[in-house]
Amino acid sequence: MVLGWLCLSGAQCNRSWLTPTPPVLPPSATLEQIVQTVNQNNLQIQSFSTAQAEMSAEGVLGTLRGPLAFERPKRFRFQGGTLVTGPEVDLGSNDELFWFWMRRSPQRAVFYCRHDRFVQSPLRQVLPIGPDGLVEALGIQPIEPGLPHQGPFPAKNGALELRTLRETDAGPMTKITLVDPTRGLIAAQYVFDSQGRIVASSVVQEFRRDPLTGLSIARKLELQAPLVGFRMKLDLGAVQINRLPANPQALWTMPRYEDYPWVDVSEPGSANALSAQTTPR
Repeated sequence: MVLGWLCLSGAQCNRSWLTPTPPVLPPSATLEQIVQTVNQNNLQIQSFSTAQAEMSAEGVLGTLRGPLAFERPKRFRFQGGTLVTGPEVDLGSNDELFWFWMRRSPQRAVFYCRHDRFVQSPLRQVLPIGPDGLVEALGIQPIEPGLPHQGPFPAKNGALELRTLRETDAGPMTKITLVDPTRGLIAAQYVFDSQGRIVASSVVQEFRRDPLTGLSIARKLELQAPLVGFRMKLDLGAVQINRLPANPQALWTMPRYEDYPWVDVSEPGSANALSAQTTPR
């Protein structure tokens, strides 16, 4: 479960996302210019898919490979496995709920939770952020101009830094967003709690420009949730923007696996079962 949802990383900005091409943003870019440039790309990304994504996390089954797809606002699916062992995980979300299945789970079940019950569920004790964190980690969410942003400030490697105060269900948070002025894309994000601790972060190591749409998305990134000791790398491979596989509705349907009943993790008493799923083996 943690492999699927703890999404945001890093500590140092990687130089790989800065290239010696003419910047689309000047060093003296205003907040309005940054928001407009980033959103010009991000608002056009309605979906993406790849036939061969790779996820790897320390202490969790090594590298998992498989198809991954996303469609706004909440639809997501990753079905990962290995050539030797076959399917290992199924992580998904539709407009109503999200789910996760692990073949080696101590409790044989397809665990699920309604989006509107996540904050009050025992799952909140295990995950510092919800399923929407993956999309935010990829840097394809638009920057909301109405939020209390501060900056821009100069940052390492020529990046432009924005600081945003956010009121969340877990209390006040501060988000730092680093924008690559060469491409006008979000290159790194860090979320701090009220005590100044990094809750989650995401650092892009490589972008991909979709040749058909001309839009860009993170291809390789590193994700971290330091408070729970989690670190993950994600490679989307030859990701395609605004193109989904045939019969996409089947992607957003919670699956059934033989001998794995559906279990609602928002029900009281499910916290122990969830803790067992997230213990690295």
